[in-house]
Amino acid sequence: PFSTALGTVLSNFEAGSNYQNVQDPAVTVLFKLRDEDAYMTAWTTTPWTLPSNLGLCVNAAIEYVKVTDVATARSFYMARERLAHLPGFFNKKGEQQSDLYTLGESLPGSALVGRKYEPLFPWFAELEAEGAFTVFADDYVSTESGTGIVHLAPAFGEDDHRVMRAHGVQATPCPIDFEGRFTAEVADFEGEYVKDADKAIIRRLKDEGKLLVQDVVVHSYPFCPRSDTPIIYRTIPSWYVKVESLRERLAAANQQVNWVPEHIRNGRMGNWLDNAIDWCISRNRYWGTPLPIWINDESGKMLCIGSIAELEQYSGVRVDDLHREVVDELSFSLAGEAGTYRRVEEVLDCWFESGSMPYAQLHYPFENQGLFEAGFPAEYIAEGLDQTRGWFYTLLVLSTALFDKPAFRNVIVNGIVMAEDGKKMSKRLQNYTQPDILMEEYGADALRLYLINSGLVKAEEQRFADSGVKDMVRRALLPWYNSFKFFQTYADIDGWRSKGSAATGVDNITDQWVLSRLQSLIADVTREMAAYKLYNVVPALFEFIEELTNWYIRLNRSRFWIEGESADKEAAYETLYRTLHELTLCMAPFAPFLAEHIYQQLLPYAAPEQAAASEQNRAQSVHLCRYPEPRAALIQPTLEAAVTRMQNIVLLGRQKRNQVKIKTKTPLACLTIIHQDESMLEGIARLESYIQSELNVKTVRYSTDEDRYIRLFAQPNAPLLGKRLGKDFGRFRKLIENLDAASLKQLQDSDELLLDGEQFCAADVLVYREPREGTEAVSNRYISIDLDCSLNPELVREGLAREVVNRIQKTRKDLGLHVADRIRIEYRADAELATAISEHSDYIRAETLGVELLPGEDEERYWRFDIDGLNLQLGISKTE
Repeated sequence: PFSTALGTVLSNFEAGSNYQNVQDPAVTVLFKLRDEDAYMTAWTTTPWTLPSNLGLCVNAAIEYVKVTDVATARSFYMARERLAHLPGFFNKKGEQQSDLYTLGESLPGSALVGRKYEPLFPWFAELEAEGAFTVFADDYVSTESGTGIVHLAPAFGEDDHRVMRAHGVQATPCPIDFEGRFTAEVADFEGEYVKDADKAIIRRLKDEGKLLVQDVVVHSYPFCPRSDTPIIYRTIPSWYVKVESLRERLAAANQQVNWVPEHIRNGRMGNWLDNAIDWCISRNRYWGTPLPIWINDESGKMLCIGSIAELEQYSGVRVDDLHREVVDELSFSLAGEAGTYRRVEEVLDCWFESGSMPYAQLHYPFENQGLFEAGFPAEYIAEGLDQTRGWFYTLLVLSTALFDKPAFRNVIVNGIVMAEDGKKMSKRLQNYTQPDILMEEYGADALRLYLINSGLVKAEEQRFADSGVKDMVRRALLPWYNSFKFFQTYADIDGWRSKGSAATGVDNITDQWVLSRLQSLIADVTREMAAYKLYNVVPALFEFIEELTNWYIRLNRSRFWIEGESADKEAAYETLYRTLHELTLCMAPFAPFLAEHIYQQLLPYAAPEQAAASEQNRAQSVHLCRYPEPRAALIQPTLEAAVTRMQNIVLLGRQKRNQVKIKTKTPLACLTIIHQDESMLEGIARLESYIQSELNVKTVRYSTDEDRYIRLFAQPNAPLLGKRLGKDFGRFRKLIENLDAASLKQLQDSDELLLDGEQFCAADVLVYREPREGTEAVSNRYISIDLDCSLNPELVREGLAREVVNRIQKTRKDLGLHVADRIRIEYRADAELATAISEHSDYIRAETLGVELLPGEDEERYWRFDIDGLNLQLGISKTE
């Protein structure tokens, strides 16, 4: 591959990095046979190579046929399978148009080998004496396109060059210069850029009756990655690393690397290494690292200079500048040898320099041997997916050649960021928002989380959407910050400070749970980060923040609201403080700015002895803290599982209420929790008070009689079993889907089940629950409930009282009252609502910090509400 814009050769992986869809001429040309009044046909999309044609190539095993054009009476040979290439050969029904062409003899390609043809153009006709202008055979010729006959220009194609050399034709005319312009060797097109000459060449072929078919094709064509101009293929003397001889060693070194995602190792990277070809490391440029090879101008003997000292020794000149203008002037002779050693003109491929980075950065092996050996292979690198053909590849080639090991142990392969419309981000098209604008609106943390949480860290293409960045604020940053603000608000009201090591023991079950979940989170993040699996980290952080805000804080708000001091209130503060502090440390690498802000805001709440010493001993930034280590003693998997089931129960209960259109504020009489595992129900029973509060039910019952309420059914875990069972997966799918309840219970109890000679565990089979007809049960995969949704007047009035509390709290907020302000409440209401207020006045005052709750007069200052068709007026004022 050669860039005419740069005037240099390129490596195969550079040439393969920038394919574009382009329109090119596609011509089928006639080559007149010398021994018969007939022609050979060849198809090409590079007409500019035709002046350099020296041969034609068939496949000895392909069937060829002699075709006669009825209109012109000319006969020509082409592959039978490619007859459709001829315009009008078949009609729309796929039938031959006999009035346009007639078919003659059929013969194998081997019968065409050795036949001579007339040169298409006159410029290299003298090479016929050297064996040119002959039909050859090679297996690379196919019937996938064209005529089944390939034109050979040995200077402009790897296969062309190989075939011609294999048949003894050594001539390789290359009538173009480094800018891609024809030289004087092709006088009629001298000075014309090859791509621009296509039209003139086609016109000449047409005028001379040598053009059979003229067309245009749209195909994928390589462009220079630096100049974005079409690449051509041409012969030019170059220097190579013999990569093909390293393939087995490269494959072995590749297996030592932890690729993230893992499929890159044996997929994109492995496939590339399996087919790796010799690497052209020379460039025909001036600026670059000079290739350190000196050649004797008489004997041709070569010297590769390995150091400045060695060059000084040979040249007898002090060398302190390695640029071409200096080293090109350094020539020398050796005693006992005729001739002078002069440096070759080429410079090194810059990818060779990139691949040499581990050694060059430390001036190894001339210095820092110990430092190099301690840090090689590198622990971790990251780059884009395209670098499997670039930096990852060149690093691996050189480290394998030198040390038989990879240059890196772990690598995260990033995908490519595209605009939201699926196109490349383009300043011209303005199809993306400038990063500084995004960060100004949503913050750098949101942008960071969005990218870490995307397919990019799994080497997948990502369409960048501004809404995704905004979503990070909604899902993670704002809830996390609000949880801190909740703590700060009530800690300031109570003047709370941590008691540190003297803190009250953790007795509350939700305190135990959130601390357990926090330590499990730290363990999970630490494990996934150690494996470089960033894509598993952010979802775990999001899940914990959701649990902290929507479960722990919501379930425990009343513990912070209660007046005065108590051991339970102290435990709630200490738990939330510890949780926020360690969560901030955990979040710091992923949301560094908000983590720093919250960390600084939490400092004043440290235990007094810690606060006093903070100036000297405590880290002044979250980013100067050690990452937290999980405390295994606090982790309670059984409790975490129980809370997960409690959450499922609450979600099922809300789902049921929505179905029957009963608000959560209206209490219900009874909830039955159903599962055949009694120990599981016992774990849930420890959380009964929270279930009652969240679902607003008076009584909770438990039942192991699943058969009465639900039906169990199963499906295979396809991601696990599909790969394991292969072609037998379909047969086992039916067996699993037909399992009865007894078998499924056996699987859940013993974690094993034998089916048709195959052993299965609980993870292999997904067990689902669905309500039986005639029941009010609702289920998911984990638990079932039966919620009694019948109402009586007492339950309705209690629900109305809760609605009144909601309206009072809303009015407090609208009035701008502080959360600790006590209030006087006056009301006027319809009779049913007034009765509800009277019956539940103590509850209403307690929930709203009401000192008085009195019937009032109808005044203009009252706030008016409608509660299920009932009128409510409220007058609220702050008390001293």
